[in-house]
Amino acid sequence: MPLRIGLAIGLLSLLVAAGCGSSSSSSSSSNTSSNASSAAKGAVAVDLGTTKAGKVLVGPNGRAVYLFEKDTGTTSECAGACAKAWPPVTTTGKPTAGTGVTASMLGITKRANGTEQVTYNGHPLYYFEGDKTSGTIAGQGLNAFGAGWYVVGASGTKIEKGEASAKSSSPSKSSSGSGGSSSGGGSSSGTSSGGSSY
Repeated sequence: MPLRIGLAIGLLSLLVAAGCGSSSSSSSSSNTSSNASSAAKGAVAVDLGTTKAGKVLVGPNGRAVYLFEKDTGTTSECAGACAKAWPPVTTTGKPTAGTGVTASMLGITKRANGTEQVTYNGHPLYYFEGDKTSGTIAGQGLNAFGAGWYVVGASGTKIEKGEASAKSSSPSKSSSGSGGSSSGGGSSSGTSSGGSSY
């Protein structure tokens, strides 16, 4: 009987130790992502990065940031499922401007949930969950959650070039048939001049 109790205690100790080791390792990885989250939520630096649409605003992680055409002034219209797909660029301090970014255009707006979101030229800024690396602009030109999403240039306005051809054949544009491809061509030439006039 004492041998059985000793074995049970020993086995229980091993399970507890294994559980702690596993918990510690998972805790360590969650601490790493927690640290990354808190770094992203500190005083944010906004910089310029290079993408297929040209030089665009990027967050401290090098990922492109977007404006949402549905937003009204500095008020964000993106919450819930929208904010999961398009996480707001949040900060806990005054955002800083990198090279080529105009510091006076940077600002902060208070979201409905109380967090502070970075703005540029009066536009609340967002990341896109589909952009996993710097230089990627998979959200460019998407129409989601009721309006369009565009990367932002140093001038503080949307950049329309760099839209994937699959996005231009969306159902809302496909009704124009051949006009869609002609519109694509116009968009392309408009993009060249648009990039310089924006």
